[in-house]
Amino acid sequence: MITNPNILIARTDDIPELVLLINKAYKGEGSKKAWTSETDLFDGLRTNENVLTELLSDENAIILKYINDKAIIGCVYLQKQESQIYLGLLSVSPDTQASGVGKQLLIAAEEYAQEQNCDKIVMTVITIRKELVEWYKRRGYHPTGIKPFPQDKINVPNQQLELFVLEKKV
Repeated sequence: MITNPNILIARTDDIPELVLLINKAYKGEGSKKAWTSETDLFDGLRTNENVLTELLSDENAIILKYINDKAIIGCVYLQKQESQIYLGLLSVSPDTQASGVGKQLLIAAEEYAQEQNCDKIVMTVITIRKELVEWYKRRGYHPTGIKPFPQDKINVPNQQLELFVLEKKV
């Protein structure tokens, strides 16, 4: 059970607010000041309502949202894949980054993984995002391989990118 009262499972009616948060965290005007910004790596948006609707339609997936004063200021996508959880789209509003929201969402993801009887969490991070990789390493994640960046029509890289596969036993 997720122990943080500010972290809840997102519903489909949260999708518009989640899209705004994710795009702001990774690509929006405010993201330039955020250390997680991907503005210089991609053209286009990070996500849209159709993508999030599709992700949430998977019965093995959820999005956890972090609520502060009734606003969603953070989120993380979790998908059960056999005995592991895939973690993606960890997003925190640029206005509240470095306040512990990301760490709290990781803790909740680990609690969710244990609740789902999964023994590890796996994620991918762009290899040139060294500060982000180091942030995850400090939280117990370690690289296990490299794979090519997937091509889609929403998140279009403007350079050649690869992904580290990171994992943590829980």
